[in-house]
Amino acid sequence: MATTGSAHLGAVDLHCEPNNTEHHTEEIGTERLIVRRGQAFRLSVEFKRPAFVEDKDQLKLFLDTGPSSSEAGRIRIEAVKSTAKRGKWTYNVEPARGILHLTVCSPANACIGLYKMQLLFYPSGGEGLQQVVAGTFYLLFNPWCKEDSVYLADKDLREEYVLNENGIVYRSFCLPLLWNFGQFEKDVIDICFEILDNSLSALKEPSSDALKRCDPSYISRILTAMVNSNDDKGVLSGRWDGEYDDGTPPTKWNGSLPILRKWSSTGAERVRYGQCWVFAAVACTVLRCLGIPTRCVTNYSSAHDCDGNLKVDHYFKSDDCTRTLPSRKDSVWNYHCWVESWMTRPDLPSGFDGWQVLDPTPQERSDGIFCCGPCPVKAIKEGHLDINYDAVFIFAEVNADVVYWFVNKDGTKRELSVKQNQVGTQIVTKSAFSDKRECITLNYKYPEGSKEERDIYNHAGKTIQPTNKQYQSLKVKIKQVYAVLGSDFSVYFEIANYGFVDKDIHMVLSATAVTYSGAILKEFCKRSTKFILQAASEKKEVLRLRYEDYGEHLSEHNLIRLTAMLLTEDMSEVSLKEKEVVLKVPQLAVKVDGEPILHKKLAVQIKFVNPLPIPLTRGVFSVEGSGLTDLQQIESPKATINVGEEVVVTVTITPTKTGLRKLIVDFDSNRLRNAKGFANIIVRRA
Repeated sequence: MATTGSAHLGAVDLHCEPNNTEHHTEEIGTERLIVRRGQAFRLSVEFKRPAFVEDKDQLKLFLDTGPSSSEAGRIRIEAVKSTAKRGKWTYNVEPARGILHLTVCSPANACIGLYKMQLLFYPSGGEGLQQVVAGTFYLLFNPWCKEDSVYLADKDLREEYVLNENGIVYRSFCLPLLWNFGQFEKDVIDICFEILDNSLSALKEPSSDALKRCDPSYISRILTAMVNSNDDKGVLSGRWDGEYDDGTPPTKWNGSLPILRKWSSTGAERVRYGQCWVFAAVACTVLRCLGIPTRCVTNYSSAHDCDGNLKVDHYFKSDDCTRTLPSRKDSVWNYHCWVESWMTRPDLPSGFDGWQVLDPTPQERSDGIFCCGPCPVKAIKEGHLDINYDAVFIFAEVNADVVYWFVNKDGTKRELSVKQNQVGTQIVTKSAFSDKRECITLNYKYPEGSKEERDIYNHAGKTIQPTNKQYQSLKVKIKQVYAVLGSDFSVYFEIANYGFVDKDIHMVLSATAVTYSGAILKEFCKRSTKFILQAASEKKEVLRLRYEDYGEHLSEHNLIRLTAMLLTEDMSEVSLKEKEVVLKVPQLAVKVDGEPILHKKLAVQIKFVNPLPIPLTRGVFSVEGSGLTDLQQIESPKATINVGEEVVVTVTITPTKTGLRKLIVDFDSNRLRNAKGFANIIVRRA
């Protein structure tokens, strides 16, 4: 506490523990003051005069925020002495024997950030003015306050989307990935504001940026740019080519904390590497920490439409039916993750409050930088593509048509088919009420083929193409058994001719290793045959996929694309079917040895069995969990893990928080990545 002038005011007590508890920030800690806007907090000041004379003694409260490097750039606020909320900073003084109790309240639209409080005391007897630095505090958004633009009325939703430090991010085919958000670990709040302070806006115009921090739409848009490092001193560098030797493979991350701490400790040096679910999860951590209700969302069969025409084109050579790469970068990702944040949008016409799409994965530039959103989910559903921000791109992610083409040797092309229901097949998030998956597809789009959906396409300025209206008599289905990484497995193709005449068929079946973003790695199996398929008949074909053929070509996502193409001899009819298969990786076994007690060491055993038909080397286990342990990495005790061999390691953790906690574990090696496991641990006080 700094002081100038006569010492009438003494020590200041910020009452951190009761204040933080009332403001739902006690999980961050109670050693410093962290409060939410629109809600009162209390402090007490030692008073060294016989009595505080209400009408004569004057006590004023000033608050400083904004850039700390420049006195000229700081923002000074004089609080109004009042007991009523007036849309301004207010305070009230209640004198007691030797103590002045102050109740301070910020407006519900105050700027978030770090504040310094100063008290000025003007004594009635004419003695000199005394100035006291009363302390500092962080101010956050307040989803508990009805007047706050991030207010969320439902208690259960606040518990999940603000307070839950653990969650689930869905990747390939609804596979749940447990994630440690850790937004209330004590250093995360400092890192979150460090991220904001390193944004292009803050570095260019720090005072202007500080004044805009009252607006969650501004903050969230800044963060979609800062979570990636493409244009600025952002957190994560993205990489999708499988080359991660100079960093960490994206699949190895289990939580946001190691990423955020590494970025901060290296002086805002980008962390290598992330992919969409990592970008989304880190953004979720930061937004929840700042007080904006946020959830991770996964869109299956997500279109990346580069030119805004709401189409994604796929090309095949007409001579051998081999897929060829287009000149443009349009693609359909097996899945794509973003976040939704809850807020009002006073900058938009009425009706667009609520969930807003925010996408921190660097895909396309918006206003010159790699950021995306916030865009109202309702605007996507209703086709309002003129609404800020980036509605056209997001609409295409869930609604684009997929157009298949044959490319002839002379460069001409012929349209094969248009799939109008192949993108945005399912959009999911973790339920607020359990660890189960919640489908939110209908929040984004009307049912495929419905009148409402067609009207929305027209509203969005898209003409529905009258393609494929002719009767298609050739049909193909693709089925496969439960496929485990390391095994050989069969894929079944059911081919049917529903027509009234026999048909000369050219059939091409193939299996290709791909990345989750749609990039082709290797076509490792292909069969091309010709036969006559009789009218009203069916035929089955089987492809046997062997690990020795696909193993070395897989990405870390273990994805195989199956393709079946049927062509009549006269090319009058073409039937195309594609399906992507995710090879399952066995889970790690995690066993807790003993009773979890706060601040007492606890042993955890982790067991891994090599499922591949080849030995593994360079095995590393990773362990972390909010309130349980920071990231620990343990090398495999066996340098080489032979086929079917078991490896057991024991780690020691010391719980720092009570209640239900999740310990998340990972195993990576030279040829197998992304083996996961977890344990639910209920920690109690001694």
